[in-house]
Amino acid sequence: EGLLRVGISLTTLDPGLSRRMEPRAPTPVRRLHVIRRLSDAGIPVRVMVAPVVPGLTDHELDSILSAAKDAGAVAASWIALRLPLEVSPLFQEWLNQFAPDRAGKVMSRVREMHGGKDYDSEWSRRMKGQGIWSDLITQRFDAAIVRLGLLKNMPALRHDLFAPPLRAGDQMSLF
Repeated sequence: EGLLRVGISLTTLDPGLSRRMEPRAPTPVRRLHVIRRLSDAGIPVRVMVAPVVPGLTDHELDSILSAAKDAGAVAASWIALRLPLEVSPLFQEWLNQFAPDRAGKVMSRVREMHGGKDYDSEWSRRMKGQGIWSDLITQRFDAAIVRLGLLKNMPALRHDLFAPPLRAGDQMSLF
């Protein structure tokens, strides 16, 4: 009825990497299953490829978008890895433990996307970063959503069915 839309994040399709990155979160297969179930119920779903970890998950961008489209997603967005405050040392510790061969490359690209820092809190840059890696991810994302027919913006929600609830003490209408 146009009253609801949902966004589902999908970081990777690799079940092993997913379990290491998000140990308590649903697996990629489960997330795709949820997209399918919601889509089959008529609910528009946006796949949020997030976080995109340059040098670790960015190579999966096309396959994630394709899998989400096949599952019924109608729109897509992406967000770069963000490492504010105490998150950065925690992530770097995780990276050195679970992907030591890629740790240097990942952090180098993260810093290149954030002006030499682990994180840039500037509103216009914190979600996508800037520079060559951000530009390349954006170009690949944009080309993929055009090829797959995914939208950047979700369908508008209906407002005509909304009625403000009565306040305490208001008289209800008989007819």
